[in-house]
This record gives sequence, C-alpha cells and structure tokens, in this order.
Amino acid sequence: MPLRKVNVVILILLAVAFLIIVQRNLLNLSDFLHKENPDAGQILPFEAELSKDGRQKMERKAEEIPVLITATEDRLGAAIAAMNSVSQNSKARVVFTIVTMNDTADHLKAWMSKTELKNVKYRIVIFQPELLSGKISKDPKTLEATRPLTFARFYLPVYIPEVEKAIYLDDDVVVQGDIQELFETNLKPGHAAAFSDDCDSASAKGIVRGAGNQNNYLGFLDFKKEAIKKLGMRANTCSFNPGVIIANLTEWKNQNITQQLEYWMERNFQEDLYSNTLAESITTPPLLIVFYKRYSSIDPMWHVRHLGTTGAGNHYSPQFVRVAKLLHWNGHYKPWGRASAFSDVWDQWFIPDPTGKFHPVRRHAD
Repeated sequence: MPLRKVNVVILILLAVAFLIIVQRNLLNLSDFLHKENPDAGQILPFEAELSKDGRQKMERKAEEIPVLITATEDRLGAAIAAMNSVSQNSKARVVFTIVTMNDTADHLKAWMSKTELKNVKYRIVIFQPELLSGKISKDPKTLEATRPLTFARFYLPVYIPEVEKAIYLDDDVVVQGDIQELFETNLKPGHAAAFSDDCDSASAKGIVRGAGNQNNYLGFLDFKKEAIKKLGMRANTCSFNPGVIIANLTEWKNQNITQQLEYWMERNFQEDLYSNTLAESITTPPLLIVFYKRYSSIDPMWHVRHLGTTGAGNHYSPQFVRVAKLLHWNGHYKPWGRASAFSDVWDQWFIPDPTGKFHPVRRHAD
C-alpha cells in the first residue's frame, strides 16, 4: 500500500478515535451535571422561535397563566374558594392578580399567608374608586355604588400589563378542570375576548328572578332609547355572560376596549340606557354593546351557569355538575349562603378563615 494511502487511513482512524473520546467526555459531563442538579435537564424556560420578520426571538416555554379575580370583604371566602379550586386542579403556572379595596387587603393577606394558599403565586392590587367618577351613580342605595369592584374586569390591561392573554373570573365560581385548557381557548383574529353565549346548550335560557328571560340583548338594554336604536343591534341577539372572560390584551389595547366601555358607562349615567327589567348585571350592558358580534365563544362546559338562580340550579344532575369544568353561582343564591344548589361542591374548595371573620351560612338541620 502506498505510503500516502497509509497516512490517510491513519489520520481517519485518529479522527474517529478523537471523536469517540470527545463524545464520552461530553456524556460524562452531562452525567456529572445531572447529579449536581437533577432538574437541569427538565428546566427549559425558553425556546427559539422565528418571528414573522425572520428574526429569532426567545419565548417562555413554561407559560404563566394570568388570572384576575376580585375580592370584597363581605364575600372574601368566595375568592378564596375560587383560587383554591384553580390551583388544586392545574399543574400550570397560574399567577393571580387579586383586585380588592384598602379595607380588605390585610384580611386577604392573612387568609392567604396562613393557609395552604401561601404557596400560590399572587399579587394584591388596590382598586381606585376614582376610576368610576362620572360613570356610575354615587347613591349608596344603588348596586353600582356598593359593588364598584364589579367593574375591575373593564381594566384588565391596567391590572395585568405586559401580557398578551389573561383570564378574568367572577368570585362565585369554582374550577374543576385544568385552567390551562380554558386559557388555550382559541380567539378568532381581531377578537379581543371570548365569552359564554347565553344560548349555549349547557346553560341556556337562565331565568333571573325579577328580571325575566335574560338570554338576549332585550333583557339588558332599553331599545326605546335613541342611543341604542342608532347602534343597529338586533334585540333578539343572544347575549353572553361576562363572569368568565378570556382576553387577548393586545387586541384589547389596540381597539381601546376600556375607553369604549367607559364611554358607554358615561352615556348610561347621563341617559339611563339599561333595561328597566334588569336585575343585577350592571356590568353586562356596556360589554354587550362594545362586543356586539365581535367575540369568540367559550366551551359551554367551561362556564356552567345559573347555579345561584331560583330553581335553575336544580335542573342540573349531580352527574353533570361533577363533570363540568367550571361552575358559576350567578344569581341571588350563593353557595356560602343558606339556599343554594350544590353548595356541598363549593364547600370542597373553601378554606376556613384563620381570622374567624368569614363563615359560610348554613341552614341548621331540623
């Protein structure tokens, strides 16, 4: 064999041997790192992705799920039960933004820090009532004045900045499914929010005591008023329930949704545009106007409603309630009160108040 060929063969063999040695060293290093930090192979906080303009960007793989909920002093146990149900039923990284008032913040902190909720990731934000100046009645006898926190959902991008997507939950809910699934609800292009249709199969035609049938726009808006007539909305259009909202906050900001909602609050304050048959849904009418035929839908099993409505809650079978992903006690009767359907389900998620201030009211057995 010519000398040149021999040299080439030797060089190839040396190269192969070198690669084998390098590979073994790398494997040994990987084993060493794993022993020093067993989680090293599992922590993958970022992943590369090509953006539309071709530039590489880094995106969090373990995405946080922002959830906004309000907490009022007289129903603080509701917010506690709701958050507990979310955290216990999901492995996702849920971050709660709890909007409350100054006089409730200390009570809330004590409840969170002295129970199993101390391990939940959350932040407390104090609601500023000045936001509602000139937008709702100041009469203390009106529901608007006594429950200002119900408008916190209008300000989602303010309370949860720098995220693209977030969930709003009413306090009178419990979540029995993994909230990651709800968070992944697909919103159509151009839609700033997703809601549950009041005509959906799971909670259709809820009857609210004293308010009549509230599954269409006629139940919420006064179509005799000129401002409503000019909008050209059909009175029999199916309404939606804003107790659960999945929001695309990028679209929300781009479309100035908060400013639009404030505009209609001011118009109602001046012109009384809401239906006189309306019971307590003071936040729904402006949302119905702003999102008229411009919202995506939530899976009906992710918002089973009317458990707090006279008779309606009893229309659900225990088997159906057990498999529902999210239960909502909207209506007069709350699960921490005396006369509510399926209060035993809510009790499973309630955490007793370590300060002793809040107690669910239960009818004593005869």
